[in-house]
Amino acid sequence: MATPREPSFWTRVRRIERRQWWLWDSALLITLLLTAGMASFTYVFEQTDPTFTFTLRQSVRGLLGLVFLFDVYTIYQQLLIHRIRRQLTEQEQMFRLITENAEDLITVVDRQGNRHYNSPGYHKLGYSPKELETGPVPEQVHADDREALIAAREETFKTGLGPRVEYRFRLRNGEWRAFESTRSPVRNHLGEIEKIVIVSRDISERKQAEELLRRREDQLRQSQKMEAVGRLSGGIAHDFNNLLGVIIGYSESMEDRLAPGDPLRKSAEEIRKAGERAASLTNQLLAFSRQRVLQPRILDLNALVTDMGQMLIRLIGMHIELATKLDPELGRVKAEQSQIEQLIVNLVVNARDAMPDGGRLFIETSNLRVNEELASSLPFLQEGPYVLLSVTDTGVGMDASTRRHIFEPFFTTKGLGKGTGLGLATVYGVVKQSGGGVLVDSEPGKGSTFKIFLPQTQEFAVAPAHEEPSAKGTAGTGTILLVEDEEALLTLAIERLTECGYTVLEARDGIQALEIARSFNGSIDLLLTDVVMPRLGGLALARTMSELRPGIRVAFMTGHAECKTSYSEGLHSTAKSIQKPFTRDQLLCFVRQALDTACVHVGVHS
Repeated sequence: MATPREPSFWTRVRRIERRQWWLWDSALLITLLLTAGMASFTYVFEQTDPTFTFTLRQSVRGLLGLVFLFDVYTIYQQLLIHRIRRQLTEQEQMFRLITENAEDLITVVDRQGNRHYNSPGYHKLGYSPKELETGPVPEQVHADDREALIAAREETFKTGLGPRVEYRFRLRNGEWRAFESTRSPVRNHLGEIEKIVIVSRDISERKQAEELLRRREDQLRQSQKMEAVGRLSGGIAHDFNNLLGVIIGYSESMEDRLAPGDPLRKSAEEIRKAGERAASLTNQLLAFSRQRVLQPRILDLNALVTDMGQMLIRLIGMHIELATKLDPELGRVKAEQSQIEQLIVNLVVNARDAMPDGGRLFIETSNLRVNEELASSLPFLQEGPYVLLSVTDTGVGMDASTRRHIFEPFFTTKGLGKGTGLGLATVYGVVKQSGGGVLVDSEPGKGSTFKIFLPQTQEFAVAPAHEEPSAKGTAGTGTILLVEDEEALLTLAIERLTECGYTVLEARDGIQALEIARSFNGSIDLLLTDVVMPRLGGLALARTMSELRPGIRVAFMTGHAECKTSYSEGLHSTAKSIQKPFTRDQLLCFVRQALDTACVHVGVHS
């Protein structure tokens, strides 16, 4: 709303100024006429009465002098009045200029709260000065903030100090705005406070910016905490996977060597199954910490949710209603299917546990274009097209304290033995590793909504490759340089490969592997190396080995996702990798594939 001006004020000023000039001109004219009249009176006397006495003549001339002095004084006085009036007019104009164009609102009040002045800025809020004079505090101020304003005014009159007070003010259109006011005392000649000047400023945008900054700082702290926990859990899971590989491998050996009816065979089988369950848990930790090697493909989330429908119904039970709303124009995403399926299952199980007495579970997919404004409020997203997967339940909900910890590994609100605390942690890691983000909206008693943001891709799905047959029982030939710093895993892998017919050269780190490669006179068909090792890692070893033995095939054993990125970006190579822990058949099949791969040049990108 534009600020209304007061053209009548300056019209009145100019009218008064013209009247003063007219009065001044009239006074000057009268004094001049009086002077002329007395002069002519003297002249007439001199002409008609030659005996006109000297004393009377001098008296008249003195009177003429006094009248002339009065004329001079009158002119001087009018000039001073005009100068003062000009100064007052300029000051009034400057005051009007400031008050009419200032963004701040200025008010002058007395001890009783009576408003003696409201700046024209209040017109921008849609109110006239009379509409604001409804009491000590205008009725447009929020009822919860009025007492604070009254207390601040009383404190200023009592102490002379003007505290800052934030309050809410309703505009004419019904919108509430946040204001901040300060107070300055106005004292009389005795030093007593007669009035106070209140200056109010609209701080709505600042409050919104502060709230956005606070949320982003909270998200940054949460992200940093999750990254630290992820690195710790990922490191533990990676090392633990080496031990699980040994447990699974030797339990398989025991099963193979024991007769079908041997009681120990059942024990070996249980050891293997326990190791595989433990490996599943560590894989969830690696997924959370984004250190699991993913095999992404182009996915249709609608088809994925539809295919999982019957399984999800059995999972949640008959006491919970499942409803879906799938966007028929949904874009494609690139992610690992098994991980996205696990993500959906984890969210559904979490929703089921939040509705022990039944409720409604709603799964929705939609396209979302993240613009600059939305990206600024959600720091984990970049601008661009996304697919939004929402899972909503009508369960018990979560308070703010719980929401801050739900993605941390091993954090659970379930009873002892009823959850691992890795479900939502896995969701967080999978989404992050897929380049997206996750947002939760929940209040106690109002259910929860998990929003999964996955970036859209323009790529098209390709037909999956045929699954390789099992390598169990097949014989192999060739020489393999096996490099592994975990001694038990190294011993087990050597046993597996030599049983299959391979010649194995063993090394416990990259330096020892290079020494073997230099001293061994025969050909080496495959370098099978761990990626993370002391002294010299697998990536650097592969680069040096390609120079030492050109054309050597390279395969990696790894448990870190970033390692795959490193060797795929850092080498001109189609080198394969196998995820730890692995079974005997997986290892033999992987080695066979690596040896069947054509020789490639392994070198550093220019």
